[in-house]
Amino acid sequence: MATTLPDAQAIEEPSYIDYETFLSPNFAPASFANSLVLATNNPDDSPLDLATPLSRVLFDAQEIDSHIDLLTTRSAVPLLQYTQSQTQASKAIVAQLDAQIASLNDSYKQLEKEVIDKHAEAEEIRQVALRLWETLRLGRAMGRCLQLGRQLQVQFSELGGPSTGKTDYGALVRCSYTILSLREVLDSRAPREEGHGLDKLNAIKNLQDTVIVPIERRITEVSERLIREFAIPSSITFAQSEEARSRLTSAMTALYLLSPSMGIQPDKWSPKLLLQALDTYVRSALQGSTASLSRSLGQLPTLDKSLAEVVAHCQNIASLELILEATETPAHPFFPAPAKKKQHSLTQLLLSRFETSSLISYFWRSMASNISARVQEIASRGGIVARTLRTNKNVVGDAIRQAVVKGGQTPNVFSSGKKKPSVETTWDREIAVMMGSVLNNIGR
Repeated sequence: MATTLPDAQAIEEPSYIDYETFLSPNFAPASFANSLVLATNNPDDSPLDLATPLSRVLFDAQEIDSHIDLLTTRSAVPLLQYTQSQTQASKAIVAQLDAQIASLNDSYKQLEKEVIDKHAEAEEIRQVALRLWETLRLGRAMGRCLQLGRQLQVQFSELGGPSTGKTDYGALVRCSYTILSLREVLDSRAPREEGHGLDKLNAIKNLQDTVIVPIERRITEVSERLIREFAIPSSITFAQSEEARSRLTSAMTALYLLSPSMGIQPDKWSPKLLLQALDTYVRSALQGSTASLSRSLGQLPTLDKSLAEVVAHCQNIASLELILEATETPAHPFFPAPAKKKQHSLTQLLLSRFETSSLISYFWRSMASNISARVQEIASRGGIVARTLRTNKNVVGDAIRQAVVKGGQTPNVFSSGKKKPSVETTWDREIAVMMGSVLNNIGR
């Protein structure tokens, strides 16, 4: 049976202390002290008597202390009984809680055994499965690279060489496409891409060092050499022309495909290797022709030989332009075919590089600008060379005119039926520019 505390009002004796004032929420010690001082002193007194209010406060405190002592003494037994009953009730609650806590602990252990441990085992299995899948992915990617590497070796062996006595320049294109397939895998290094993590495998490193890089370098060198050595003799046969066209087309296609493409937007990409090789070829022909003609102007007996060399260079460039026009832009696996093929053809790319509408026109105009300085130098020096050049002014002019005319004439095997305009009218401007660069600077 619960023990109740004694009623405080039943044992409370009358007291003169105003408890309501002290228990009021608005009670302020400073205000109470001020009112107590004013109640025990005259406001006009000086100094104030603080002994009386202090005694009042001390007496009130003593009265409250006595009252508390009286209450605790009289209510000690009920308080102890109440405390004992509360303690027993707390122990009963704790006993019930212990049983519940023990039950919860048992349930948690069972749950841990059935769920948490199994989840940990499942997590280990998941990690093993992920690593096995990653290993399988790397194995497949590595296997594909090794297979492509072997295919590249076989294709490169098909290229042949002087030692084999047979050369298949079509292997340049096949090797280039295989190299692009390898690039597609090896350059995909982002997470969840096929080539992610391949760069850490020794087999792939060896493949790159011993197969891919050397063969790609060799393909580039052979293609650049074929373009550099491109020449069409005037007496070429149809079979020889087709072979020369095939060699040049294969070389250009290989350089087109192998041009750097990583990190370049499709609309910004251009066949850098091909354009550099063609640029070098045209400028080399122009440089050699300019040097030969410059020497012959100082030694007129060699003029015919030099002009024949210049004509050969020009005809080679003209043949190159015709082959470029007849060659379709290779299909690049990394870049879709442009909507307007004509604007992105090989011919347009090269003409845009030289900022001209015709390679033949560019050849003669560039030579004219280069040769004029040499003629001015000869004229300024004077002497027998300058007099000989002035004396044979008409002969030199006629020889240059004939050279420009012949330079624009490509072998019949490269000429199509659609392109047979009058040579005289076609190159009138180039004839005028070349003759002017020489004759106008000779003087009288």
